[in-house]
Amino acid sequence: QVQLVESGGGLVQSGGSLRLSCAASGSIFSIDTMGWYRQGPGKQRELVADITNGGIINYADSVKGRFTISRDNVKNMVSLQMNSLKPEDTAVYYCNAEGLSWGRERRDYWGQGTQVTVSS
Repeated sequence: QVQLVESGGGLVQSGGSLRLSCAASGSIFSIDTMGWYRQGPGKQRELVADITNGGIINYADSVKGRFTISRDNVKNMVSLQMNSLKPEDTAVYYCNAEGLSWGRERRDYWGQGTQVTVSS
């Protein structure tokens, strides 16, 4: 019943910027961690960045200093500001939310994905 809706993907030149946003809605007891993953052509899905309720943030080494993740706990929304984009950042980006269902089971929820393409 939990839905994650992403927005903000697109085509940008190398060195440009994009901002991705994700809004979670539906029935869930709590969302503990929200984040962004990406999957390039022929590659496995990898963590880009995530953030806990308490504001603890993890970034992939490849995006440190370029990407910034932020979260609104009240609105259950997470954003990813991507600066200094490189062709290697080209991928489908997926929003992820991890938390507890009303039955107190740990759950992972995924958005449909949004395409980010960086041209050289």
